[in-house]
Amino acid sequence: MKKYLTFAAFAAATLFLASCGSKDEEETPAENPQQEETVGLKIAYVELDTLMSQYQLYKDYSEVLTRKGSNIQKTLAQKQRALESHAASVQKKYESNEFTTRDELERAQASIQKEQNDLAELADRLQSEFAMEQERINEEARDSIQSFLKKYNKTKKYDYVMIKAGDNLLIANPKYNITNDIVKGLNKRYKIKPEVAEQVKAAKEEKN
Repeated sequence: MKKYLTFAAFAAATLFLASCGSKDEEETPAENPQQEETVGLKIAYVELDTLMSQYQLYKDYSEVLTRKGSNIQKTLAQKQRALESHAASVQKKYESNEFTTRDELERAQASIQKEQNDLAELADRLQSEFAMEQERINEEARDSIQSFLKKYNKTKKYDYVMIKAGDNLLIANPKYNITNDIVKGLNKRYKIKPEVAEQVKAAKEEKN
């Protein structure tokens, strides 16, 4: 059940390779082709690890998802213990020859099988709901970042803004690192939703 606590799916929300040049700039012929060739593309990059650890949206939703994952684990563990207790009770009754008829034994065994099936279905449903929640959050994070970048790039005018995750960029000149600017700007415009604030508060209270 550790998969419920993973937050790695958030990485997908920020793996972007965005062309940021304006349409007008692309369609306007250069007056001096030699000069444009010399200037080349204007590219910057953002460090994923720093973005995920410092952007408040990620921090808040990490609390929310961790709490939901923990609650799922608790629910399934509780039902698993109840199932095991029931199975042990039936086994003990069988070994003590307390079943008066074969039909009674088969009904008890069928009851255990139904509980097993119900538990498996519940686990699948909760996992599916959790995955859908992750995807919804991923989309919200992605939209938030891309929306900010469009506004940010009106003055910066980068042709591309890339993500640096692990060693996917083998060489990256630090002077093109705009992570701090992006994190600062994202946090400045971020407004936590009331329902998310309540869930974050509840998650922190449960930790104490």
